[in-house]
Amino acid sequence: MEIIIVCAIIVFILFYNKTIDGKKFIADNEKFFQYLRESDYDFLVYSKYGDDVDCDELFKKRVQNSILIGIVFFMIFLSNISVINIILTLVITFFVFKQPYSSLKSHYKKHLHEIDLLLPYYLKGLEILIQHYTVPVAIGKSIDDAPEIFRPGLRKLVERVNAGDSTVDPYMEFSNTYPVRDSMRMMRLLYRLGLGSQERKQERLMMFSRSVSNLQNKAREVKYKERLGYMESQTMTMLVVTGVVVMAIILISMMGMFSM
Repeated sequence: MEIIIVCAIIVFILFYNKTIDGKKFIADNEKFFQYLRESDYDFLVYSKYGDDVDCDELFKKRVQNSILIGIVFFMIFLSNISVINIILTLVITFFVFKQPYSSLKSHYKKHLHEIDLLLPYYLKGLEILIQHYTVPVAIGKSIDDAPEIFRPGLRKLVERVNAGDSTVDPYMEFSNTYPVRDSMRMMRLLYRLGLGSQERKQERLMMFSRSVSNLQNKAREVKYKERLGYMESQTMTMLVVTGVVVMAIILISMMGMFSM
């Protein structure tokens, strides 16, 4: 225990005196660390914290903390270096690095349906704006009223389109960043909606509207099934508890009769 405390103090002093500059090390090797960044990391961060958080800064802190822990355990095993201890240090470092991501993933799974429901209701509001504006303008006007989780991606989408990118790529980047239910299909429809003449726009708008309505219906079905499942589980619990109580009362009554 004393060794761990001493090692922790030494590491803290080295970082505090900038003898080891963790931020500079991470900045110099940022390209390498980006390979470790999960493809859905930004989406998971936004799903938990909203659009106020800086995903890049949060990722750098993950890397910095895991390296710090790795250094501490390396110094602990310094007096007894072996292959097993080196592997153990790497495993612990990797675990510390992955733990925040696992926590974000767990939060997303816990609120999966709630997050999936956000897209169809956002698209329904966007559909109304598209009737009066072009698709990029409508998206830009919808950002302030959009769910917080989608705002950074929507801003980036609009910026790329306004910069002259007329391909489907900005829309696909959004769907890859936010892999909620049917996001890729809906973004393709949204892109096609901005193409062609006014007559074609009306036709595509009707198709888009039907797709949004179908998504909303699916969302309602999911909510209904969840509510039904919850009610069934509550009913079953109540029946089991009632049965146990009745049996207990009967047993107590029988024991009372025998004792007489």
